[in-house]
Amino acid sequence: MANAQNTEITWLGHSTFLVRTPGGKRILLDAWVNSNPATPEHLRNITNLDAILITHGHFDHLNDAVAIAKQTGATVVGIFEIANWLQGQGVAKTAEMNLGGTQTVQGLTITMVQAFHSSGVANPNGNLIYGGTAAGYVVELENGFRLYHTGDTALFGDLRLIGEVYRPDLAFIPIGGLYTMGPPEASYAIRLLNVRQVVPMHFGTFPALSGTPEDLRRFTQDIPDLTIRAMRPGETITV
Repeated sequence: MANAQNTEITWLGHSTFLVRTPGGKRILLDAWVNSNPATPEHLRNITNLDAILITHGHFDHLNDAVAIAKQTGATVVGIFEIANWLQGQGVAKTAEMNLGGTQTVQGLTITMVQAFHSSGVANPNGNLIYGGTAAGYVVELENGFRLYHTGDTALFGDLRLIGEVYRPDLAFIPIGGLYTMGPPEASYAIRLLNVRQVVPMHFGTFPALSGTPEDLRRFTQDIPDLTIRAMRPGETITV
């Protein structure tokens, strides 16, 4: 495992995480903050940020990207269609990419990988426009530690390839069910990735997202050396 000293992760609720890297960069993984019912009030105003990574176009991942990008001047990373939409909303700095691509943003190596999910951006009239395809990100920090944000994915077999090729040290994995995989499927995802540190996400925000970290622990109790870092919204951990 790579050295993760001084890597701080704060869960803002749902699938949004604020990461402070060993090099002092502040990275937001997905951007549902101001309107996120799970985000503690004192964390809703983000003023210092270097980059935002958007996994897909649904409101619970994209809703506050424009406002936060304009307030902070952060570079927003997203699939081509999302980046194009953000530019149309007046976001000054975007770093577009597509599945399988890798680029360096703020000194971090960012790879966009598959996620099995849909993606659409809501217009003011409520209609959805095409948002490309959903994605996940493998982010290699300055010290070589690799974070994998899976996005809102279903279980799929090529998670094994992602594990073999990119070897993430820590994975953020959805467990809520209904719109993503739940704990039983997430337990298979952990096996396919062969990852040893997992942070559950996309659960508990709404009653329909009923999967729990306790369920995930029950389905993974046979996996040796696995650490499930179950966080509370607003909590910060050092990995």
